[in-house]
Amino acid sequence: MQVAVVTFDGFNELDSFIASALINRCRKDGLEALITTPTPVVASMNGVEVTGQRPMEFVTEADVVLIGSGVKAREVIADDQLISKLRLDPSRQLIGAQCSGALVLARLGLLEDMPACTDMKTRPFVEARDITVLDEPFHAEGNVATAGGCLASQYLATWVITRMLGEGAARNVLDYVAPVGENRETVDRALYAIRSAEVALP
Repeated sequence: MQVAVVTFDGFNELDSFIASALINRCRKDGLEALITTPTPVVASMNGVEVTGQRPMEFVTEADVVLIGSGVKAREVIADDQLISKLRLDPSRQLIGAQCSGALVLARLGLLEDMPACTDMKTRPFVEARDITVLDEPFHAEGNVATAGGCLASQYLATWVITRMLGEGAARNVLDYVAPVGENRETVDRALYAIRSAEVALP
């Protein structure tokens, strides 16, 4: 089971790395996250250069696709050639977006019938596409989810792990990474965010 963590130039380190690091704690159970980039090397919004583990075409074969955010999100959705490589299928893939990644899902037509979560700076641009933005950190309907706020990436990862491996696996990961002395609160908060925000499709 493979997860493509789509990471564009100008990416937010918290969004790509938190999700991939949490998911990769499940490698022994067969779930692996791979940084997926449109070019061999991308630079973060703070100038951190990262070599992609998979090219953008990998998204078509991945079981899960997470679209990270970044300061160039509006440039990404204006690039028809780049967008054309994102051939996603919610009928067979879990698809999630972090913060400004919601703009990418909107551009792909994946948010037409559902509200979304995003960060405060991106919110007006998502709303300009006639999408309702929730004052919540996480929302999912069927196989599509969005998260808003950098640290909400833990909820996106929790959703993926829960859907792919079950709640027990998610609990184990969250318990390990939680701040010392805050294990129970961290685990309960993340799982509550997922349960309360997930809408099952008919």
